[in-house]
Amino acid sequence: MKLYFAPMEGITGYIYRNAHHKYFKDIDVYFTPFIVPNQNRLFPSKEKNDILPEHNEGLKLIPQILTNKGDDFIWAARELSQYGYQEVNLNLGCPSATVVTKGKGSGFLSEPEKLDHFLDEIFSALDMKISIKTRIGKDHPDEFSHLMEIYNKYPMKELIIHPRVQKDFYKNQPNLPVFKEAFLSSKNPLCYNGNLFERKDYEMITNEFPNLDRVMMGRGLIANPGLAEEFRYGNKSDKERFRAFHDEVLSGYQKVISGDRNLLFKMKELWAYLIQSFDAGDKHVKKIRKAQNLFDYLSAVDVLFRDLNLKWNIL
Repeated sequence: MKLYFAPMEGITGYIYRNAHHKYFKDIDVYFTPFIVPNQNRLFPSKEKNDILPEHNEGLKLIPQILTNKGDDFIWAARELSQYGYQEVNLNLGCPSATVVTKGKGSGFLSEPEKLDHFLDEIFSALDMKISIKTRIGKDHPDEFSHLMEIYNKYPMKELIIHPRVQKDFYKNQPNLPVFKEAFLSSKNPLCYNGNLFERKDYEMITNEFPNLDRVMMGRGLIANPGLAEEFRYGNKSDKERFRAFHDEVLSGYQKVISGDRNLLFKMKELWAYLIQSFDAGDKHVKKIRKAQNLFDYLSAVDVLFRDLNLKWNIL
């Protein structure tokens, strides 16, 4: 089984990815947070730093592109090929209102004819691998049968399906019957994504789809950095490695972010997920959120790691 790490804007940049790969070795492919081509046809420094090969040594990394304009996608893909990338991913899954109202991400799914033309344009122009990450529709799962007809027209590297519609965001359960229909009808390799938080979730999907050979994890993996290892081997993580990973992320940010306020903003954003892996952590994470300087932050983190156990840790 191939295990993929879904991107999350603001969190899974190259500093996070390198720290994760150093302490948790079982991710086969990482995806970058989406790149949005701009009118200047230049990558902003943040996006450029994130895809530089020297910032991603030892990782299998696939850049993800967010756009609904064929020429923008083609430009970005060709530019990325200059950095050595042989594959790019199209984001048709982002449910954010700011993205959807511009007809991008999962908002693009509401215009299947336009999407078909877009895909014809990029697959005709590019001599590189293209994968797609998609939801099953904008408003209703019934939209997906037509979308699958479109997807089946193109020789994509793989189709990553998050079986929710845009308006679900991350609520409700993934629609496994629709994923099953896609699994039976797809002419392209499929990857499953959605609600993989514990080993039992992974086992449910692999039992339901025994021929499935790849899954993508997102929120569950950010909350539990060792989730891929747990899926693959049944191993539980430990606080020492978890703390070392945290410290590696912090150290990486310290090298590129000036000022405690900006540094702590990044770490607090990460703790919104990490705290889910600790037993009864509300009181401790409040102290982390209230910290106004690095000293107070580290003091709160020390106490949390001293007092709390990981939910999956067997002690």
